[in-house]
Amino acid sequence: MQIGDLIRRAGRQFGAAPALIDGDRVVSFAEFDELTDRLGNALLARGLEAGDRVAVLMPNGIDGVVVYYALAKSGLVRVPLNSRETAHELAYKIEDSQARALIHAGEAPAPVEVMITAAALPELIASAPADPCDVRRDQDAPLRLAYTGGTTGKPKAVVLTTRSELAEVANFLVDLLPNLHPGSVMLHAAPITHGSGAFFLPHLVKGAPNVILPKYSPAAFLEAARKYRATSTFMVPTMIAMLLEDPATATADLALERLCYGGAPIATTVLRRGIDTLGPVFTQLYGQAEAPLAITCLQPWEHTPDRLAAAGKPYTFVEVQVRDADGKVLGPGEVGEVLTRGPHTMSRYWRRPEATADTIEPDGWLHTGDIGRWDDEGYLHLLDRRHDVIISGGFNVYPREVEDALLGHPAVVAAAVVGLPDEKWGERVAAAVVTRSAADPDDLIAFCADRLAGFKRPRAVEIWPDLPTSPVGKSLRREVRDRMVAARS
Repeated sequence: MQIGDLIRRAGRQFGAAPALIDGDRVVSFAEFDELTDRLGNALLARGLEAGDRVAVLMPNGIDGVVVYYALAKSGLVRVPLNSRETAHELAYKIEDSQARALIHAGEAPAPVEVMITAAALPELIASAPADPCDVRRDQDAPLRLAYTGGTTGKPKAVVLTTRSELAEVANFLVDLLPNLHPGSVMLHAAPITHGSGAFFLPHLVKGAPNVILPKYSPAAFLEAARKYRATSTFMVPTMIAMLLEDPATATADLALERLCYGGAPIATTVLRRGIDTLGPVFTQLYGQAEAPLAITCLQPWEHTPDRLAAAGKPYTFVEVQVRDADGKVLGPGEVGEVLTRGPHTMSRYWRRPEATADTIEPDGWLHTGDIGRWDDEGYLHLLDRRHDVIISGGFNVYPREVEDALLGHPAVVAAAVVGLPDEKWGERVAAAVVTRSAADPDDLIAFCADRLAGFKRPRAVEIWPDLPTSPVGKSLRREVRDRMVAARS
């Protein structure tokens, strides 16, 4: 089966029903099938061939989705780019992926052979034949390249295939959204270039419309959620915190059944407030670019007070282990690296055989680089990224635990904890925080003293106007550390 097969079947089954909604523009299932056929044919007519990479730099909207799935039908490989990135970052991805074409809505960050602007898309589509565009690709051939967040170095391109994409859809339909039907509505508040885009196909195949917000704000989200009676959405924790800060959220008449969240750790204080405000609708997704959104999930009914810090249980068709440095599989309570295996995981890193060999074992187990442990009930708890662990005086300090303590203070809205060089202890714990009201660094350190062991407490706290984050909202601890080290030098 190909991705195009799913689109054609949805077009036949659901016909004139709305498939995509963006403001005043509505595209039916049948129209979406035709638009992607026409654009796929137009791209091939421009001289592009199956397997060529096509970089896509488009804002949230219907045109971007049409481009994505025209590429799927035409055998071309999608390289999604995020407009929040700098021109230098975008150029790096275009060059690294060896893209032959770029479809973009602004200035081109790098030269490529075939340039297509968003403004040219309507005419390009209208002039192309509506014949089915059906370039069949091998199940294990590249379908799209997803770049890692680059939190520990230059981003690497993860190669995802038709096999992995279909498995991801199956994971969603079995574990996350088992009750999807034509009356369900997905509201895309986050960029479709990342986590939110994974919800498109599961809704499409079940005849449920996808509503796209061009840009997120709590007011815009609440208005769209009420208007379309949205049943599902996806947010990163920063977006949830912003939503809960808006007074209108507390009295909003929403039909949400699932507010899925992931992409970065969430503070338990934010989660408690969210459940109190919106009800038992929260679903945590733990995944990464190498295993898209599907390693473990924490279902709404599992968000009990004693489990809010858990990442959940493995998906039905996903295997998960925790191992020590020698490769021994660990049991409950033992801390080690999280590994996962399943048909949805990446096939390799693009043009990085050594990194691939370091990450994927011969039998398919993928090293996530995350540190975690099982509890006695089979829930996975994440402690931190392997590369972010701070070793102070011989003890391991997990930045996320310190960040959670800081976020428990009523003045703190964001925190990033890093290890700074220390002659005596090897590393000392330091934090940069963003506050919603005036706060004294010494008071914040004292606040942690009642919540953390001595070796875990931050020795220095700096108040910053904002924290550097990746395009998907992850704190860039490496950049925080570099700034702090440079300032002390």
